[in-house]
Amino acid sequence: MVWRSGTEPATARTDLKLRFLLSMLFLPFFALCTAGFAVWAAFASPHGAPSSGTLTVFAVCCGLLTLVAAADLWVVVRRRRTEL
Repeated sequence: MVWRSGTEPATARTDLKLRFLLSMLFLPFFALCTAGFAVWAAFASPHGAPSSGTLTVFAVCCGLLTLVAAADLWVVVRRRRTEL
């Protein structure tokens, strides 16, 4: 048996349409940011500001956010197929 505090609804649901919209919006945005930061880091001078290391960190962070958005989109599409 799962312990419940009593304050949450028994059938709580997330707004799948909103999650789908946000994933569709941010997946290409983060993918473009990843590519942009990676290209910028490749052509940045070692002693310039921002440094190529900083730009590489930004590219990796944006890449991780791209993966999160893609995973969320996959989950939302799968749940919408089974629930609708």
